[in-house]
Parts: sequence; structure tokens; C-alpha cells
Amino acid sequence: MKHLSSTETDSLFERYVIANYKRYPVNLVRGEGSLVWDSDGREYLDLFPGWGCNLLGHCPPRIVQAVQDQVAQLIHVPNTWQTDLQGLWAKMLVDRSFDAQAFFCNSGAEANEAAIKLARLHQGPEKYKVITFQGGFHGRTYGALAATAQPKYHEGLGPMLAGFTYVPHGNLNIVESRIDSSTAAILIEPIQGEGGVRIASQEFLAGLRKLCDDNGLLLIFDEVQTGCGRTGHWFGYQYFDVQPDIITLAKSLCGGIAGGAMLANRQIAGSLRPGMHACTFGGNPISAAAGIAMIETIEQDDLLAQADTKIERFAQHLSELQQACSHITEIRQAGFMIGVELSVEGAPIVAKCLEQGVLINCTQGNVLRLLPAMNITLDQIDQSMTIFSDAVCEVTGQTVAAEASSN
Repeated sequence: MKHLSSTETDSLFERYVIANYKRYPVNLVRGEGSLVWDSDGREYLDLFPGWGCNLLGHCPPRIVQAVQDQVAQLIHVPNTWQTDLQGLWAKMLVDRSFDAQAFFCNSGAEANEAAIKLARLHQGPEKYKVITFQGGFHGRTYGALAATAQPKYHEGLGPMLAGFTYVPHGNLNIVESRIDSSTAAILIEPIQGEGGVRIASQEFLAGLRKLCDDNGLLLIFDEVQTGCGRTGHWFGYQYFDVQPDIITLAKSLCGGIAGGAMLANRQIAGSLRPGMHACTFGGNPISAAAGIAMIETIEQDDLLAQADTKIERFAQHLSELQQACSHITEIRQAGFMIGVELSVEGAPIVAKCLEQGVLINCTQGNVLRLLPAMNITLDQIDQSMTIFSDAVCEVTGQTVAAEASSN
């Protein structure tokens, strides 16, 4: 296929696509691993592949092959029928987590909607409130949006759905004070992604577990970003050694193919009775094949065992950068989730990196967010972080010392 130029594609979007995103004027047409190319042939090192969905980079071979094979056999059937692929996928996820059962959907927002509904169904009509945390992000659908304790996302959309109690992140005393006889569950991202890669302490999450146990609440971890190896563990809860009752998954779950899931403790999963919830495309044969290939790739390529070396390589570069740049106020890293908080706006640094051929993200205005692929090479880490460091220092008016820009 002959691709349009970035300028031609930009004109198409301006005329025919709703401008609900601030899009870069670049037409991406091909990807392989941590590299992606635009229609003009320019190569980029992608440190934010697929908004975190491409944890195995672009077009991972086993997932490509699995999807190509499956699309020629069976594309979609209703969930009133069974497929062995969906059953095997559920087993693989449960075998790597806890004694749970799976509900499949298409996205993180849908997974969170399912978790909220399950919590209310399980707890009964008198217990309907869900406690969530300021800075959290749970999706754009109406229930998930109401659970998102960030007023900027509610502007113009009120009144929001009732039943959500917002509390400050990290304060157990306030959480405890907001629990009442109507509280059903606590919903939290163990690491806030869109909120700026804010990592909960192990003590805080363990404290939430105890509050839930003491008060008969369900603990729900939104693992849309932290699941499937992102933290260097299969799931984020394992990074903290705190087991929730429900986890929600999406983004990297299918290696770039759309897919989401909720894993619920077997003791409560049965409360999602027939007719109470559904998802037409959830767990379809293509997403199931991709999800299985995702797990197989991580294990067959031994990516979890290799993670520590790559995580440490990023940490080394970031430590050197922080020493060189006084405008970095904090670096937060958990596995392949990285947030670099600045005392200045981050957008100009994103633009400078794009100009230099590295793709990153800025969230919350001043937090540079990196979600690199697990299978990024050490050479690619060194190359991309040198460009990243140079961009940070150039935009902030500081100089990277020679020893801080190489490994």
C-alpha cells in the first residue's frame, strides 16, 4: 500500500475526524519492536509505544502470527458459545495470578465498569459506594469517569453518577474515616499512570487490604497499566505483595490488539450472574489468540528474567540526568513505568524529543512519562535516553555532562 504523506493525512483528519485528541502531524505507517516509521521514511525510537499497549513493542512476531492464523479460522462468535481459546486464555491469566475467574471485554474502562458492577452486585443494594483516589484515572465511560477523581475530566459532563467517594492518595486515616455502612469497595491504581506515575507505598496498599478485611469491603486494583509484566512482575499487585479481590486489565493484555479483562476472586465472581453484564466482542477469538501469544512471548523470550537489567539501565541514565538538571524535582520508576517530574512544563521537551526521533509522553502538565517495551534492547535504551537527556537539558537551559550522556 502506498501511504499518504503526513501533510495529506493531516488534511484528512482535519476534515473527517473529530478533533478530540491533540494529534502530532506525523503519519505513522510501520513499526518493529521499539522502532516506528512515518510515511516520509523517518525512523523513531518509541518510548511510549501504543500509549502503553505495546509492551512487546510494535508488531511482535508471535502475536502477528497468532492473529494472522486466527483471522482465517474464526473471527467472531457470540459469548453464548464457547471457544477453547477464551477458556485457555482465562486459565493462563489465573495460573499467573490468584484463584480467580475471568470476564473479558475490550478496554480498561470496560473492565473497570465490570468491576464496579460486580462489587455492587456482590455486596447487595445497601452497599453501593466505592472509594477512589485523587489523581486516579479509570476510564472515559460514564461509570469509570465518575470513579475518576479528577475534576478536569468532569467539566461540562455533570451531574456525575452518584456513589463514588474521593479521598487523598496515601492517607489511610482519611480513607478509614470515609468508610460507612454503604461502602462496598475501594478502587485504586497501585501505580497512578495518567496521574503522573505516582507509586503507592507497600504500607498504604497493605493498609487498604486490612481496612477492606476489617469492614467487609472488596479491594479492586486497576491494573490497566501495571498488568502483564509492566512492573517486572506479571501483575502490579505482585510488585507490592498485596493481593486484591479484583484486578482489571487492558492495554498490554493482547500485545497491541484491543482487549480487556477483569479477574475476580472465585468467591465473589459468581455474583456476576447471567444477564447482569455482557460484552459483545469481549474475549473474541482474535483477542484471545493475541492474549495467549502475549503470555507465551514473555515466557519463551524470558523477558521477566531480563527485566531487572533493563530497568536498572533506565534508572542509571535517569539518575545521571537528575544530577545534571536542577529542574527535575523527582523521578519515579516501577519497572517499565517511568515518570520524570519537572519544575517546568513538559510539552516543549516532548516536542524536542519528537524532533530528535524519540517518542515520549507528558501527563499532568509537568511529568514526562515513559512506558518502554519490555523487549527494548540495551543499545536502544542508551540511544534513546541520551537523546531524552539532551532534550531535557537543552529545553531547560542546562548542559548534560559528558559522563552523564553516555553509559
